[in-house]
Amino acid sequence: MLLSVNNAEAKTEISFEVSFSEPNAHYVDVKMNISGVASDSIDVKMPVWAPGSYLIREFSKNIEQFDVKGIGQNTASYKKIDKNTWRIATAGNQRIEVTYKVYAFEVSVRTSFVDASHAFLSPTGVFMYVDGMLQLPSIVTVRPHQGWTKVSTGLEPVKGKPFTYYASDFDVLFDSPIEVGNQDIFEFTAAGIKHEVAMYGGGNYDKAKLSVDMAKIVESQMSIFRDMPNKRYVFIVHNFQSGGGGLEHLNSTVLGASRDAYNTEKGYKGFLSLVAHEYFHLWNVKRLRPAALGPFDYSKENYTTDLWISEGFTAYYDNLILRRTGIYSPEAYLNVLSSDIETVSNQPGAGIQPVAESSFDAWIKYYRPNENSKNTGISYYNKGAVLGMILDLEIINATKGTKGLDDVLKAMYDEYFLKQNRGFTSGEFKTMAEKVGGISLDNFYNEYVYKAAPIKFQVHLDHAGLVLVDEYAGLNTPSLGLTASSKDGKLSVLSVTRAGTAWTDGISVNDEIIAINGNRISDQTGIERLIANKRVGDKVDVLLSRDGLVRILSVTLKKENKGKFRIEAAKDASTQQFAVRKKWLNL
Repeated sequence: MLLSVNNAEAKTEISFEVSFSEPNAHYVDVKMNISGVASDSIDVKMPVWAPGSYLIREFSKNIEQFDVKGIGQNTASYKKIDKNTWRIATAGNQRIEVTYKVYAFEVSVRTSFVDASHAFLSPTGVFMYVDGMLQLPSIVTVRPHQGWTKVSTGLEPVKGKPFTYYASDFDVLFDSPIEVGNQDIFEFTAAGIKHEVAMYGGGNYDKAKLSVDMAKIVESQMSIFRDMPNKRYVFIVHNFQSGGGGLEHLNSTVLGASRDAYNTEKGYKGFLSLVAHEYFHLWNVKRLRPAALGPFDYSKENYTTDLWISEGFTAYYDNLILRRTGIYSPEAYLNVLSSDIETVSNQPGAGIQPVAESSFDAWIKYYRPNENSKNTGISYYNKGAVLGMILDLEIINATKGTKGLDDVLKAMYDEYFLKQNRGFTSGEFKTMAEKVGGISLDNFYNEYVYKAAPIKFQVHLDHAGLVLVDEYAGLNTPSLGLTASSKDGKLSVLSVTRAGTAWTDGISVNDEIIAINGNRISDQTGIERLIANKRVGDKVDVLLSRDGLVRILSVTLKKENKGKFRIEAAKDASTQQFAVRKKWLNL
C-alpha cells in the first residue's frame, strides 16, 4: 500500500504502533515512525480538541516520557516549544522514531480510557501529527494487551496484517476511534452495508431486538439523503452503571449507555434515540457541514454560528426518526416534543442569548456551565431542535405537504457535499430553505436565530391543527425562585432563577438556608411545602448563613413562571391542517 505523497514532503511516510504495557495504570504506549524526512527539523503536535466536542481539552497534558531517536548515524534531539508542539532536530536522519506514553483515565465518549479490562482510544488524544502534513496517510498497528482478542474501529484493515489499519489522511485517523479488548460484537445489514456493534461492559441488551430496531433507524435516515457514503459502519457502545452521551465520526460512533436499562421502556427508547442522533450525523455535520467544520485546525477553536443546525436539527430528527419507524407512537412523540418546548420555554437564558451566539460561544460556555448558565444562555441542541420543528412545519404548510425539512437537508447535501464537496455558509443554508419552501425566512432568522425573541409555538403548531396547552396557565403559585441541596446537614443554594424572588431580593448561590419565618428547613421539599401556604406578594423572612455570617433577609414572594406543556389535537382542525399533521407525524 502506497503511503507517500508527491509534494514538498515527497516520500514522507508515517506509521504508529500502540501497545499497553501498563493498562492497570491507565497508560497507552505510542511509537510514531516518520520516514523520508528531508528537513533539518520537524514539529510534531498533539491536537487540543476532538471534533464534535467543541472545547479545548489540552490533550497534551496527558503526555509523558516523550523521546525521539534518529534511525541512522546521528543523534536526533528535541525541544518543546509550546503547550502541544515538540520541535525535533533531525540531525540529518531521514527516519525519526518518536515514543511517548498517554495517561488515559477519563470516562467519556470523547476521551481515552484504559484499564485492565479494555482500552478505548479517542484518536485526537493519542496520535500526534507532523505540522503541515495532515494530508499524509498513515498506518496504525495495535498490539492488544495479553488476553485481549478484539479490535473495533472504522479504520480500513490492512490485508494480511492482524490489527493493522490504514488511514488515508490524518482527518480520517482523528475521526476513527478504536476499541481494544474482548467486547461483545454483533452485526446487522442495513442500507446495503454491514454495521458492527461492539458492546463493552456487559448489559441486559437483546442483540436480536437491537439489530432489528437499529436497522429501522438506519433505513429511515437513508430514505432522507438517499446516499450511503460508507462501506461499513461501527457502533462502539460503552455500558456503565450509569452512562450516556455520544460522539459522531465519519463511519463510526461512540455511545455511552446504562448497562441495566435496556429492558425498561425509557432506557431502551432513550438508547435508540441516541443511536438515531449519532447516526444522523453521518450526513448532517460529517458531510453536510458549516464551512468552519472541516478541514479542521486541530490546534485552536473552529468557530461557527450554525451548530443549531448541525446539532440542533440532529436533536430534532433523533426522536422524529423514532416516530417514523413506529418506535414512538404519535402521542408519545408529541409528549417528547412537549418536553423539548418546556425545556426551552422555562430557561431564562433563552430570552438572553441568541442561538447563533450560543453556537459561536460553545467553546467557552456550553461545556463549561456554571450556576448562572441557565439564566444567561440556551443550548444550541435544545433551541436548535425546536427551530428544526418550526422550520419543518412552516415548509410543510407552505408547500401543502409536498416538501419539508427533509427536502432542505437533501438539497443541501447534494449541492454542498456531493457536488461542491465543501462546507456551507449561513446565508447558503437560509437561501436553500427559502427556495425549497417558497417562503421568506427573514423573520425566522431575525427573531429566532440572531435575536432571542420569544418563540410563538402556537402559531407554528397551528399549521398542523395542534394546540399547545400550559397546564400551569392561570395559576398564581408563589416561588422562592431557587434550587437547593442538602449535604452534611446543610441546605445550600445551588442556583437562583433570573428575575425570581431570590434573584431580586438577594439570596445567593452557596447561601445556607437555615429557616423560613422561624421554621427550620432541611431540604428543598421543606421550602416548597412552606411556600405553598403563602400567596404571591407575601413577605417571608429567610434565615441564612453566608460565609459563616448569619443574617435574615426579608423577601417578597414572586410568581412561579415555569410552564408545564402538552400538545393536543384541535377539535376543529381543517383539511389543510390534517394534511400537514399527516405529513409531519407520518400518520
